[in-house]
Amino acid sequence: MYKYDEIDQQIVDERVAQYRDQTRRYLAGELSEDEFRPLRLQNGLYIQRQAPMLRIAVPYGMLSSAQLRKLGDISKKYDKGYGHFSTRQNLQLNWPKLEDVPEILADLATVEMHAIQTSGNCIRNITTDQFVGVAPDEVIDPRAIAEIMRQWSTFHPEFALLPRKFKIAVSGTKNDRALVQAHDIGLEFYRDSNNQVAIKVWVGGGLGRTPILGTVIREHLEWQHALTYCEAIIRVYNLHGRRDNIYKARIKILVKALGIDEFRKQVDAEWAHIKDTENTITEAELARVAQHFDVMPYENVPAHNAGFDTAVASNPAFAAWVKRCVHPHKQAGYRAVTLSLKPHGQAPGDISSEQMWTVADLADEYSFSELRSSHEQNLILADVKLSDLFALWEKARANGLASPNIGLLTDIICCPGGDFCSLANAKSIPIAKAIQMQFDDLDYLHDIGEMELNISGCMNACGHHHVGHIGILGVDKDGSEWYQVSIGGKQGNDASLGTVIGPSFSAEEMPGVVQKLIEVYIQERTPEERFIDTVRRLGVAPFKAHVYAKNEVAA
Repeated sequence: MYKYDEIDQQIVDERVAQYRDQTRRYLAGELSEDEFRPLRLQNGLYIQRQAPMLRIAVPYGMLSSAQLRKLGDISKKYDKGYGHFSTRQNLQLNWPKLEDVPEILADLATVEMHAIQTSGNCIRNITTDQFVGVAPDEVIDPRAIAEIMRQWSTFHPEFALLPRKFKIAVSGTKNDRALVQAHDIGLEFYRDSNNQVAIKVWVGGGLGRTPILGTVIREHLEWQHALTYCEAIIRVYNLHGRRDNIYKARIKILVKALGIDEFRKQVDAEWAHIKDTENTITEAELARVAQHFDVMPYENVPAHNAGFDTAVASNPAFAAWVKRCVHPHKQAGYRAVTLSLKPHGQAPGDISSEQMWTVADLADEYSFSELRSSHEQNLILADVKLSDLFALWEKARANGLASPNIGLLTDIICCPGGDFCSLANAKSIPIAKAIQMQFDDLDYLHDIGEMELNISGCMNACGHHHVGHIGILGVDKDGSEWYQVSIGGKQGNDASLGTVIGPSFSAEEMPGVVQKLIEVYIQERTPEERFIDTVRRLGVAPFKAHVYAKNEVAA
């Protein structure tokens, strides 16, 4: 992962001192609430339903064991002993005191962390694939360029007050796991016919109130122009994006209104002025940033391990975990491991201070002191030897981190919802827990197979419900909490948005509704089909008919 230089550390330290004084002045009555609000938002502090919420940046999902250990310390000292990993790969604290936030930021700065630009109408945290650098299908490791983009976008004076928040995702794999099509800008790295690194650029994607998958604005962009071309896109957006209506302020609305051809024309005209300026990335600059990433000290170990094979053959519980939570690695004799943050009865993405310390210890012992967060709200140890997997599993299981449900129905993506968020129309976490309890039979889950269930508490879609195989959206109906269900969403190269099946349901009905959707799939599937494949083949109609057959649902 990226290691700070002196300038990085100075910037973060100066921001801490600045915000400490801003907080002091606010508490002393020298700043009004209206004056303080943009200042706290610039430092990731929201005022939520019951308490402040602090969003801590985890650039492109990379964490060191020291950083996670510090997050555990902070959540124990200043919060309620836990944190929440979001679909943006960041960590959120739901209960910090406003007056403690400067101390939290100071502690974060000691381990090269901050909360800068985790909120507000600016360029947010850049995200990527949780298996970046180790995935066998990776063509290009985009982390160095992602870091250059992070440095470019941080405190960018021209983009400090965009019409709305702005999100960028990068991917360098054959199979997209970064959801590039659902971002304001998605950068898909590949090698062209001359074996040179190039970028396919997507623009105008986004979920929320008006879900839209992005459109390719440029098929072939030389990597050296990643900054200049993105800058041209954002300049056009900054000039023409709507500021009179928050619901129509995202770049996706502008792209749709202009049409991709006209938008591309304006971007190209802007790009012509800046294409070969100081923001063109040079080989020297790429090398400078790349040297801040440690090269993993892989050992020359066999591609197969007899002890591992024996453990899989003799221990069904371990074998089930390996099947769902252990992933291929480009380095022979190593695997990537997902530690599930989705055990039964726990809010998806939540992790206790004690578990943070445990995962930090596991990273130190088994994965070169590094780990990653995923937008599926789990943690990943990316570099584990085959020979260490059984010992890792035993320790992870003892600490509630080894649920063998990755990619299955109970690996639910879920926003905090109405329990915390002041924007939410309905609670998300109780629905997730109820569905987890409805499907607590692992054998049944494995029979169902791959399934993505996403829950959002409001139209902001922080739970990415639009791209879930099953998506659940909390809605307000006459002051009561109801839930709208869609099916057919998917992330990846063949991404799609789900279709609403019909009128909404009460909270009590939701586990049964999901059960009925699964019943149709099990009855109608062919042997090789996943749930999403069956939905795409049959359409919504048979699922809708079965769900509503014995349900009288108010419109």
